[in-house]
Amino acid sequence: MPSRVDDLVLRLEAVLFAAGKPLSVAELTESLDAPDFRPVQQALRRLSKTYEGRQTALEVRRVGDRYALQLREEFVSAAHSVTPVEMAPRTLKTLTLIAYHQPMLQSLLARMIGEPAYEEVGRLRSLNLIHAEPKGSTLELRTTKAFAEYFGIASTRPEEIRQFLEKKLGVSPGTLPAPAKAPEAPAAPPAEPVPPDGAFLENPTTPP
Repeated sequence: MPSRVDDLVLRLEAVLFAAGKPLSVAELTESLDAPDFRPVQQALRRLSKTYEGRQTALEVRRVGDRYALQLREEFVSAAHSVTPVEMAPRTLKTLTLIAYHQPMLQSLLARMIGEPAYEEVGRLRSLNLIHAEPKGSTLELRTTKAFAEYFGIASTRPEEIRQFLEKKLGVSPGTLPAPAKAPEAPAAPPAEPVPPDGAFLENPTTPP
């Protein structure tokens, strides 16, 4: 019969498996109805070591301050063919652009993909995958912690997200659309010559 700690590890594994998304220690503690978070932290460490010692495609991974039971990175591509697509290609493309170039101005994004940028930004904000902050007359866009959790990226730092996109998805500046050239301002009309004094009068006269 398993010990109390082993039972907690097994129940923890069940919760992570059923959740299908990263959970914080507080959320795990509540789900397991545990009186204290410390045994849950110990169980997480034991479960993680157990998976490290197995020949398995799964791992317990820390994502920010949360934990997930998920595929190891080297097996993600093998599962793509049976993984349901949860975002339209245009939405995913927009999110990739923002993630790669962040912090990114919405005005630049619109120059890259056109008017649909504004609709896609609204959709991604509603999914809590990006954060928008006013920047002059436009918005500055960044990915959120939820973005890192969604894609299983172990960091929220822009440079590490960029490395993930380059390494795992083959994204690079050469594979992304270039911003459209900003329209040139129309040339100012040539200044008209200023007439000399008195030229406004058809019949200039000498004052008395």
